[in-house]
Parts: sequence; C-alpha cells; structure tokens
Amino acid sequence: MARTVFCRKYQQEMEGLDMPPLPGSKGQEVYENVSKQAWEEWQAQQTRLINEKHLNMLDPETRRYLMEQMERFFDNEEVDQAQGYVPPSS
Repeated sequence: MARTVFCRKYQQEMEGLDMPPLPGSKGQEVYENVSKQAWEEWQAQQTRLINEKHLNMLDPETRRYLMEQMERFFDNEEVDQAQGYVPPSS
C-alpha cells in the first residue's frame, strides 16, 4: 500500500513520496507534507524556470530563488513563469 500524506498544495490525502527529495529538514518537511503529484509538478516547473531563465545552479542566489518559488508553488501562490510557456490544453 502506498504511503499517503495530507498534501499542502492540494489540501487532501494523496500518495506521498518514497523518500525525502532534498537533504536536511527541508527535505523532511516536503516528504511529510507534499504529495508525489505536487512534487512532480514542481519538478517540471523548476526545470522550465532553469532552462528558460538560464539559471546557474552553482549560484547560491539561484538556489535561494528556486526554494522561494518552490514554497510559493506548494502554497498555491503566484510563481514566476517561463517566458512564452503555454500550458498544454486538456
């Protein structure tokens, strides 16, 4: 049986991650409060931001920016979008 969590983004019980996705307390917090679906959606959003904004992952400011965007994403707040990105229509 899959592990479930009360997802911070979707405000409902959903399938949880198999292991913390980040090191340290932040990874544990995400593991306990974010669903697998929300994490996968964040990974796609993060990839678009990195690629479109040509972010340097070695830069501590870039990592801080992405962590801020991640928090906003999981709290259903407005997040930066990649220029020209059009979400697929359902």
